[in-house]
Amino acid sequence: MLRAIVCAYSEVGVRCLQTLLEAGVEVPLVLTHEDAPQENRWFGSVAELARRHAIEVVTPRDPNTEEWLERLAERAPQYLFSFYYRLLLGEPLLAVPAWGALNMHGSLLPKYRGRAPVNWAILKGESETGATLHYMTRKPDAGPIVAQETVPIGIDDTALSVSLAVAAAAARLLARCLPRLADGPPPGRQMDLAEGSYFGGRSPEDGRIGWQWPAARIHDLIRAVAPPFPGAFADVGAERLIFVGSHWTGESAAHPARAPCLYREGASLYLDCVDARRVRISGVAIDGERLDAEAFAQRFGRAPLRLHTVMKGMHDEEAAHPRG
Repeated sequence: MLRAIVCAYSEVGVRCLQTLLEAGVEVPLVLTHEDAPQENRWFGSVAELARRHAIEVVTPRDPNTEEWLERLAERAPQYLFSFYYRLLLGEPLLAVPAWGALNMHGSLLPKYRGRAPVNWAILKGESETGATLHYMTRKPDAGPIVAQETVPIGIDDTALSVSLAVAAAAARLLARCLPRLADGPPPGRQMDLAEGSYFGGRSPEDGRIGWQWPAARIHDLIRAVAPPFPGAFADVGAERLIFVGSHWTGESAAHPARAPCLYREGASLYLDCVDARRVRISGVAIDGERLDAEAFAQRFGRAPLRLHTVMKGMHDEEAAHPRG
């Protein structure tokens, strides 16, 4: 029987831990995180799953100390798995398992190494992403690849829908790999890091929309950070509008001379952009109150609401994603 220490969090962590348990892998210890009060948790709980199976759960601030190295070594694991664990594991800890330390990453490595890979892939207008099982090394998301599974990204898919699809793919991928892992450490394919880039974490301020951007780029930002993530936003006077969803229509703007502007047309909200294209907006929120097209028109009037150009935020240097 395989024995593995698991470091895990988020939905990928829940589904991959469940896969190990269903396959009969012995998991004597799970390392996870305390939930952050300010985080809108859309995913299941690794800690709750582990406790239901009478597995010891710990939440160390730093798992790389001598104390934790000794505690993990006492369990004599063949593998250490990291499933969306948020702390960097140092080389001494990675050397604890007899057969290796493996990470499940939410992209097709070496593309989108680093944090928030699903959000970044959508923001960059990608049509696919995936899950990658790979060996862990000193450098994050850089070790040899054991296996991958591709996940398509539809033109209106959000970070939530893609994250759930990636979590399902990660569980399937792990299940397929477990028979190989039971025979000993499988070979891995070296990454060519030049074929991908490393991306850092994202903050709520990174959701600020730049009104000088074309429609496709704004659409990609909205769906990349749509709730339950912090959301794309714009300040209108003293009020902050959170854009809760976006749909690509491929249509020309109805009010190109007034772009960028937001307006009601029929039962829908539309956003006209400076490239004379428009996207349909599924709603906006102000101070937690969601406004549909009718509520928006009652609050801001029937005429198109002009939106000021904002030259702020990290996305000003990102490439646009024009669409036909």
